[in-house]
Amino acid sequence: MRIRRVVTTRAGGVSKPPFDSFNLGGHVGDAPAAVTANRHRLATELGLREEQLAWMEQVHGRTATIVDGTEDRPAEATDALVTARPGVAVVALVADCVPLLLGDPEAGVVAAVHAGRVGARVGVVPAALAAMRSLGAEPGRIEALLGPSVCGQCYEVPAEMADDVEAHLPGSKCRSRAGTAALDLRAGLWRQLADAGVGKIGVDPRCTVEDDTLFSHRRQQPTGRIAALTWIEE
Repeated sequence: MRIRRVVTTRAGGVSKPPFDSFNLGGHVGDAPAAVTANRHRLATELGLREEQLAWMEQVHGRTATIVDGTEDRPAEATDALVTARPGVAVVALVADCVPLLLGDPEAGVVAAVHAGRVGARVGVVPAALAAMRSLGAEPGRIEALLGPSVCGQCYEVPAEMADDVEAHLPGSKCRSRAGTAALDLRAGLWRQLADAGVGKIGVDPRCTVEDDTLFSHRRQQPTGRIAALTWIEE
């Protein structure tokens, strides 16, 4: 089976500043008509129907929800969507948090994960992997993409917070560009995936704070959301 993965940028939509222009988040204060138009364009450009896009109400938790494309509303209070249904594109929205796309091409199972500091700390990625395994996926066959997010040099946090996250997500503590305590969530998640036996792990190195083609909540508030989505081609 062929698995597709896409990460959007902030260009090419109709949203007005400060959400300019391809904002896909409906919860950030943007005009609803603009978000609807942008989501329509997303589906059209990818050769999908709008009803094939599966969204979630992200809450910075560790819940993973299995969907099959029959849902008529976003999955409630979840931060990972998992499906084995070809043609259903699961979507994670971010503006500094880590978007993680997972797929087992042999089992035909994919997942989109929203992994912010809190969700990563409490185990949203292991929850997503467990949900994938329940549908027949095996870690050794899973391919992972850690998408663009705030980098460790830009993610300065209090020292106590860095220590706490490091205790739950080893490998994430680092130093900022200024030499202060910081977090590199992609590094911690990379180690977590590797320890779980995930076979292939790729990293998009772009930093959302440094790259103004992407939305960043730390750089500008309010702001929009980019999307990371994955699906099994029908």
